[in-house]
Amino acid sequence: MTVEMRPGETFESLLRRFGRAVNSGGILKEHRRRRWFVSKGEQRRMAAKKGIRRARQRLRRFGQPG
Repeated sequence: MTVEMRPGETFESLLRRFGRAVNSGGILKEHRRRRWFVSKGEQRRMAAKKGIRRARQRLRRFGQPG
């Protein structure tokens, strides 16, 4: 990720712009995700668990269906 220094720009504003670019690019999120190897099967299990948790929260928030 690179940012070019604009004419008359302070180092602090350049650093702030760089931080925003890194956040919007998802670089830190991607790094945290790739920190450890997770097999395909484990990814599927984690996604299923996350979906179940999301469904439970939705039921709690919006009440029982029907």
